[in-house]
Amino acid sequence: MRLVLAFCLSLWPLPLLAQEVPESQGQITLSFAPVVKMAAPAVVNIYATVVVQDRGPFAGDPFFQDFFGNMQGSARLENALGSGVIVGADGVVVSNYHVIENATEIRVVLTDKREFQAEVLLADKDSDLAVLKLAGAADLPVLPLRDSDTLEVGDLVLAIGNPFGVGQTVSSGIISATARSGLSIGSGRGLFLQTDAAINPGNSGGALVDMQGQLVGINTAILSRGGGSNGIGFAIPSNLLRSFIDQAQAGESRFQRPWAGMTGQPVDAALADALGMVRPEGMVISELHPESPFAKAGLRPGDVIVSLNNQPVGSPQEAIFHMSAAGIGAMVDVGYVREGAALVASLTLIAPPDVPAAEPATVMGDVALQGLTVARVNPRVAADFDLEATAEGVVVIALESYAARSGLRPGDVIVAINGLPVGSPQEVLAAAGLSSRRWVIDVVRGGQPLRIGFRF
Repeated sequence: MRLVLAFCLSLWPLPLLAQEVPESQGQITLSFAPVVKMAAPAVVNIYATVVVQDRGPFAGDPFFQDFFGNMQGSARLENALGSGVIVGADGVVVSNYHVIENATEIRVVLTDKREFQAEVLLADKDSDLAVLKLAGAADLPVLPLRDSDTLEVGDLVLAIGNPFGVGQTVSSGIISATARSGLSIGSGRGLFLQTDAAINPGNSGGALVDMQGQLVGINTAILSRGGGSNGIGFAIPSNLLRSFIDQAQAGESRFQRPWAGMTGQPVDAALADALGMVRPEGMVISELHPESPFAKAGLRPGDVIVSLNNQPVGSPQEAIFHMSAAGIGAMVDVGYVREGAALVASLTLIAPPDVPAAEPATVMGDVALQGLTVARVNPRVAADFDLEATAEGVVVIALESYAARSGLRPGDVIVAINGLPVGSPQEVLAAAGLSSRRWVIDVVRGGQPLRIGFRF
């Protein structure tokens, strides 16, 4: 082992820079100051006023609600602190959803001490992103966005924000992973950049920038047991952010994701062996909706998707990220493996189709389920309630009056009422109109079967 090591060292070339005399101050001293001067003015502090409803001691108890009504306790105001990034000279700012969630007032403070009131243009809990507009703002400093797919592990980055409310700070580090998926971090789920640049409470919504002062991500969370930075922080990649900004500026009030119409799972070693693959990679398709653009492009269950637009895909979260970053209407190339053969298909990303018709219906009359509103499950309804892409049946979309006390929840898929199978909104209305004192409703909630019983 010593001989091998000595041989390797003897062949290792000496660095040329070690033989040169520094000719400038920049070669003598490494400093991030030029990058900070460029990027810091576009990073802002966000102060959000949030109304918090204290729960009473019997809140949510159906017995006490029957006698005393819905007891919510008292309301109080709390101040939330976070960071944001200016991406539009007219006052467009991006931050995390959890920074402004349930806020009644949002105040944004720039590094030059100017203050603006802000309104939310677009917010999405699943992505943990929010786009704000500053009232009366113009000619503000802006951070340009970099294509986050060009990042590599080891690239230098700076995290800029307002941790602990002490004022704007800067920490340096590297990109330690470019595609962390399978995580549920804060409010967001999906694919994240991982960095060892220190990110602390209050940094949420702040900028992760490269050495050219370009925005590569929005700092969103840390992985820590004690609440402080331990060298593992996560940021939302700028490519998804770009899609958010485009939709907000187009007037969308809700983030529109392309629809895959499929379910799948990552390929592990055992699955790769069963599929005859040389190594584990990609995501195997389990189910495909007949209207799925992937199905119409020729893919089928059992195929393994390995890339979207030449970007590797290893999980459903990564596939959703790349589709969301591309946006509805974009054409993408899908690399996949079928029976050992590498294939490529092109398809156009679409919104969840509203077919067959949802046919929403509400139970009326003096019956136990009065105020129950249901709809037929179709791709658009399934996307609204985070159901499986291939889900079928009837879903609860709203509850009022007697139905609000039944134990049902929006998003429940009703399977049967008092033993009668239901498969359409009209069948729910018919079953709900029958006379009975004892009610048993079979539903699927969060993928799990559940039986709800009550008397009327």
